[in-house]
Amino acid sequence: MSKVEPRAAAPGEPERTPRPVVEPVPLPAGPGRPGRRARLSPARRREAWIGLAFVAPMLALFAVFRFGPTIGAALLSLTDYRLNGEWTFIGVANYTRLLGDDLFWESLGVTAVYTAVYVPMTVLLALGTAVLLHRTVWLRGFFRGLFFLPYVTSIVLAAVIWKWIYEVEDGLLNASLGALGLGPVDFLGDERLVLPSIAATAAWKGFGYSMLILLAGLQSVPREVTEAAVIDGASAWQRFRWVTLPLLRPVLFFVLVIEAIQAFQVFDAMYVMTAGGPVRASYSLVYFLYDSGFKFFDFGYASAIGLVLFLVVLVFSLIQRRLIGRETD
Repeated sequence: MSKVEPRAAAPGEPERTPRPVVEPVPLPAGPGRPGRRARLSPARRREAWIGLAFVAPMLALFAVFRFGPTIGAALLSLTDYRLNGEWTFIGVANYTRLLGDDLFWESLGVTAVYTAVYVPMTVLLALGTAVLLHRTVWLRGFFRGLFFLPYVTSIVLAAVIWKWIYEVEDGLLNASLGALGLGPVDFLGDERLVLPSIAATAAWKGFGYSMLILLAGLQSVPREVTEAAVIDGASAWQRFRWVTLPLLRPVLFFVLVIEAIQAFQVFDAMYVMTAGGPVRASYSLVYFLYDSGFKFFDFGYASAIGLVLFLVVLVFSLIQRRLIGRETD
């Protein structure tokens, strides 16, 4: 309904037509409106149940093989469990013992150094390759498959190949250095070089996955934004630094998180290439977990190491989220 609100004209002012004041008409409550809970139609409910039926097997597998072992490891870390099945509840004694174990802190330091070397190396290699493939038109699919090929190979096979490449006497790398009048260099026997050498092997093996993720992110950047930067006179580096990289932030955060998790879980390459040496210079936290559980059969202590590793990775991921993971408004 509307009503007319009269207004007296001021002296010398012409008469004006009164303006109607419209009163809002309340809408009845219904589906999708406040005041009444929305109800799904029978067809929508049937679609929801069908979708749940499709994902139910994967949810069941995830609960059995992910949540189940995690809860079991958390409970096992509170016990003194032995190989013969006997166990004793000891509370947080394993964690107290872990905090006072010098080998734990040494292995944690090795893992932290390896992560600090491996993650930037892999991400920069993947990002650089993705940028080149994004700009290359000729044989793009061939090179994309070629760079991704090492990722689908076994890490054990890659470690064996690179162990031969790093050999002091007849390794390919030292043979190349010898032809240049350099070397030989003991890449796997030097405490200062062993972690960068293993990180290079792991980066060569695993950068293809991150490359594809970053390439997909680059291809999703709107062309209009880049063309506008070109019109404004921005150079190639300025376009990448101030346009492409900020828009790539969510994808870059995802890549950093998965590569950091991969680095904290390193074991296979170190086991094959150096067996934790020299002098525990490549003795990672997962290697320490492996020795505790499958060499000394101290399963409660090994479970405590696994839970601490989980917390370390979680805290590191939250820090990454805090620093670079927030999406711009």
